[in-house]
Amino acid sequence: MAFRPPPQVQTPRFSKFAGYCSIFAGMNWSLLFVIIIMILLLRVVYLRLKANSIKAESFRNLSDRDQMAVLKECLLNTPTRTNLENLAEFAKARGFNVDTATYLKFIERHMKNAWGKNAIAEDNEIYAAESAWVDAIRPLEFAEAEKARADGDMEKFVKCCLEGVSRLYSDEAIMAELEKLVPHCEKAKSLIEGYRDLIAARDASEADDKSLEKLRKKRDAWMNELLIDN
Repeated sequence: MAFRPPPQVQTPRFSKFAGYCSIFAGMNWSLLFVIIIMILLLRVVYLRLKANSIKAESFRNLSDRDQMAVLKECLLNTPTRTNLENLAEFAKARGFNVDTATYLKFIERHMKNAWGKNAIAEDNEIYAAESAWVDAIRPLEFAEAEKARADGDMEKFVKCCLEGVSRLYSDEAIMAELEKLVPHCEKAKSLIEGYRDLIAARDASEADDKSLEKLRKKRDAWMNELLIDN
């Protein structure tokens, strides 16, 4: 009887490279994932740059007084060196300087106070000081008001002064400017009383959303009275 060799075990073709193929497959998926993420990130960067360019263009189209108001608002809402430098450069380009050293101390206090136990109370104190600092840079509406008074246009004088008041932040500055208007503006006294009521409501307000919304409506009503033409 002829000897029959045992059947050969058939090894799958390319079995030596099967492990490498799985590795390559994994690498392909990883590479594809990285590419997709990079595309998304690039798109986000592109859209942000486009949005910033649009904002920059729209900002340049604003009047000087509106540009100043925007820069002040940005600084108060986000007290950073960049926003401070933007305001300082704006002021320097128009022939006056701002005391940046003082405001830098406010920024440092914010950073130190970020994790403090009395962070909210201290933030309110810092904001009050920042508001006074910002209001020391008088809104350009007041310069327009003085020019109008020099020209004998008292109606424009009052209008520009009221617009200037709307650009102020500190209680002291707002009340002081309204007091100056009492001899020239019939509604100045009612605006002063209304603002006192607003201060009292603010100081007594709770910090929940409902209370803050009620306070915002009260503030908006006062602002409407301030700016409406009688």
